[in-house]
Amino acid sequence: MKILLIGYGAMNERVARLAEQRGHDIVGVIVRDATKSYPYPTFEHISEAEAADVAIDFSNPELLLPLLEESFNLPLVVATTGQKDAIINQLQHLGQDMPTFFSANMSYGIHVLTKILEAAVPLLNDFDIELTEAHHNQKVDAPSGTLVKLYDVIDSLRNDVTPVYDRHEQSEKRTANEIGIHAKRGGTIVGEHEVLFAGTDETIEITHRAQSKDIFANGSLTAAEKLIHKSNGFYTFDNL
Repeated sequence: MKILLIGYGAMNERVARLAEQRGHDIVGVIVRDATKSYPYPTFEHISEAEAADVAIDFSNPELLLPLLEESFNLPLVVATTGQKDAIINQLQHLGQDMPTFFSANMSYGIHVLTKILEAAVPLLNDFDIELTEAHHNQKVDAPSGTLVKLYDVIDSLRNDVTPVYDRHEQSEKRTANEIGIHAKRGGTIVGEHEVLFAGTDETIEITHRAQSKDIFANGSLTAAEKLIHKSNGFYTFDNL
């Protein structure tokens, strides 16, 4: 494939390295500050990368959303998690004219975790659920987009659940319908996500640990390799 990268931070640097190892070419990057030095040509608009077969995005909503409003036709793999609803809405609209793909987490293991939750939540309907995530000390958003994705799965399967982010000022017992959400930040933790089911005298924990950010880069490349052969439409790991 010939790949256009949207954003060129730590993640798309990995995408570029791993893409070239897999025999693909990087045709250029779209960045907010094109005055800096990059190892690839820079573009301002997706439509300018005429040689590209696909675009892979690991950026931020401020860069991505204006680009999605422009006129172009190129398969898109998007991993930006901020302003998720706005991004998904636009990708669904663009899917009428090109294949588009979105995931809040490009790890296939996380996708499998959501499938496990879809089976476990109905079976453990009387269990309390707590969600915990841990990331490195440079991550700016909390909770992570992945934890929000896990919560959304639970929300779709249980009635009237309520996310609770902060209990330190509360002086009351836990309600049956609340889902505790906790974020830890420190060191160089790549990413850990845990779902705790707590019942009477027993608990079940389901945990995913990312051991390298390469899993996200390789996940985006695998998605792109499949997406370029798809018909127009909006895709996730569920239907890709």
